Amino acid sequence: MGARALYVVVEGGAWQRYYSHWGAGRVVHDLIPGPVAATRSFRSHRETQEWLDDIWCEGAALVDHDHRTLLWFTDADTWADHLAALAVLAATWPGWDIRFAYDGVADLTHHLGLGRDLTRPPGQPETSGPSWYADPEETQPRTVLSLRLPDGSVRAWNGACAPVEHLTGGSGLVDLLAASPPTPAPTEMPYGGLHVDPQTRTVSLWTVETVTGLHSWPLPGWEDWALDFQGHDHTGQAELLPADFPLPQPPLTAALLRLSSRLQPPDGTALLHRATAEPGPEGSTAVVNPAALVPHDPTDPTPAELAALRTAFDALLAGAETG
Repeated sequence: MGARALYVVVEGGAWQRYYSHWGAGRVVHDLIPGPVAATRSFRSHRETQEWLDDIWCEGAALVDHDHRTLLWFTDADTWADHLAALAVLAATWPGWDIRFAYDGVADLTHHLGLGRDLTRPPGQPETSGPSWYADPEETQPRTVLSLRLPDGSVRAWNGACAPVEHLTGGSGLVDLLAASPPTPAPTEMPYGGLHVDPQTRTVSLWTVETVTGLHSWPLPGWEDWALDFQGHDHTGQAELLPADFPLPQPPLTAALLRLSSRLQPPDGTALLHRATAEPGPEGSTAVVNPAALVPHDPTDPTPAELAALRTAFDALLAGAETG
């Protein structure tokens, strides 16, 4: 087990990969001090000649100094945490093209000219038909789904899966949604949204999570439908939702404070040793992955880098409070 992270540094026309067994949860924290600090931190980890696939890679970053491009992904605790990370990166990576890698590792390999199939099997996943249902007690959705009805009105529901997961059953989702009972309005901002418009045969999707495989649209069962992928921009769906089903949009203040309070990684050495000392099931011999014994230990930002980061946080917090 672990939280495996992969880092790629491009400089002078060459690129190298680096690996951290426990770094996925720290990708944003290692990036926000800026490109020089992030590069130094990534190069402090073990160099590797291997790619991680979509299953095993839980966080990654590509820092391309030649084209001043940053690609990155990791799981966000909340919608606000993702937006807070983007805001800080915009302040500490001035002049860089900062992109969330929605297609996971495939976005990194594509940027390097290696295609998107290097870390995933080619072809489309099979579908067995839609299987979505409405939960009348769900108020903290992962996805908000909305559907334009034949009379032009829009209905909305809370969903427990990621947006792309709701699409894997094909366009039969339309009939399922139309026949579904209502759900209460969400009490927390979802991670993403999915709007289906049968009149224009368009699927609109926004998310703050990875949506691996979406570049191979149309997904099975959605042939002759267009995809309108909006990145993390939720405003298009928000404008379509019924008045009694608004998206709650919490301020970024709490998320910015959480991010600024976790600049230093926790000391995981003692925890790792306790975990590896646990016996295996009776009659078995536990085998420890040597990589699991190496804690995520990035290099610290310099005093000047840390001061610049604190200045960025102060400005963003002031703006969040007045906004």
